[in-house]
Amino acid sequence: MSTFTPLRAKPPRGMRDLLPEETALRDWATGVILETYKTFGFTRIETPAVESIELLKRGDGGENLALIYEILKRGEKLEKALADTANSGTPEFKDSLSDLGLRFDLTVPLARFYANNNAAIPNPFKSIQVGSVWRAESPQAGRFRQFTQCDIDIMGVKGVFAELDLLEATASALLNLGFEKFVIRINDRRILSELALHCNFDSTRLDSVFIAVDKLDKIGLDGIASELRSNGHPDAAVDKLLEIFKPIQPVLADTTLSGIAQFKKIAEMLPTFSSPDAVDELNQLIEAIDGASAGKYNIAFDPTLVRGMGYYTGPIFEVSVPGLSYSVAGGGRYDKMIEKFIGREVPACGFSIGFERIISVLEEKKFKPPVKFQKLAFIYDPQRDKLKDVFKASKKLRTESVAVSLTPKKKDMKKQIDQLGEQGYSSFVVFKGDPDNVEVKSIST
Repeated sequence: MSTFTPLRAKPPRGMRDLLPEETALRDWATGVILETYKTFGFTRIETPAVESIELLKRGDGGENLALIYEILKRGEKLEKALADTANSGTPEFKDSLSDLGLRFDLTVPLARFYANNNAAIPNPFKSIQVGSVWRAESPQAGRFRQFTQCDIDIMGVKGVFAELDLLEATASALLNLGFEKFVIRINDRRILSELALHCNFDSTRLDSVFIAVDKLDKIGLDGIASELRSNGHPDAAVDKLLEIFKPIQPVLADTTLSGIAQFKKIAEMLPTFSSPDAVDELNQLIEAIDGASAGKYNIAFDPTLVRGMGYYTGPIFEVSVPGLSYSVAGGGRYDKMIEKFIGREVPACGFSIGFERIISVLEEKKFKPPVKFQKLAFIYDPQRDKLKDVFKASKKLRTESVAVSLTPKKKDMKKQIDQLGEQGYSSFVVFKGDPDNVEVKSIST
């Protein structure tokens, strides 16, 4: 007698099944974001979930390079790569086993998309992308290995008008999703670099400095100092950096200051830089957003803001929401990325809403998406009713505002009606065989 062994029903670790109610909320949020972005002139594109491993590993992904899901070569190519690995006896040959990988963000694929399609798209180009990305990190509460990103990007515009467009569009999307009193934190990678060089950090190890500074909100200044020293950075450089950041922290925490007043106060506390463009551009941005926000949200200059990706070249920004320990959106300028494909610089910048984090907040608030149409259950008897009659009657009931779902009749009708109400149905029909004579009844919940 054979023993039944069931297949594993759970999804892979760090990934999820989404139930109808969860999917409905995600569809609503996606629709709000897309419609908002379209009013700012952005158009939607799609890129493949799979990219070449060469593209993904070329160095623009920061810490995400260690989290790529790699895809093995297939057929004869894999057999040859395995044979070469066995014959070489060196671990380096493991890199030859894969030729593709799952994308870890939407920006790197976008740069490739632009290089491949720039002759067929307008210049400048304003894109929307909504799609899944994958990172092989340790799953935990609120962090998954497959998740959705929602990006807008502008390519071909040099200067802060593009950043202003991105900031205003993203703020509008968040407001339309029901978020208020959030703060857009802004900095510039040029300011960060010059700060680090002013403190005499090694110019070839600035990324290591930025990674530590990026943890300020989690480990504090003492934690940053400890990490920098343990990574071999000179004590004098670390001490100099702390001398700059210490007096700035109380200003960052002062909620009575307007965005522009806070910026001017902090700018005076920073060393004099050789390139004033970054400070001037931030001043313009903060002034414009501060005046246009109408008190619904705020903008703040934060010289400790880093962003994790290695491709940023200018202004960078994040959105924080009161009561949350994480940002809900982030982005920045990356003028050098597309140049690696086509040999000339293309100015580019983008902003990404943390879709999963937005959804988590809405779920915690027990938010229910507005009903787009009424759901009506058309209850029929599969043993008695004729297919053509059921089809004719249900078609007459179905309109743009009413969704009709064919539902087989169950023995316990009262229980069935109660369950339909729990599933979001507002009314029902019990078909009695006459397609021209049906009675719609409401479901009381």
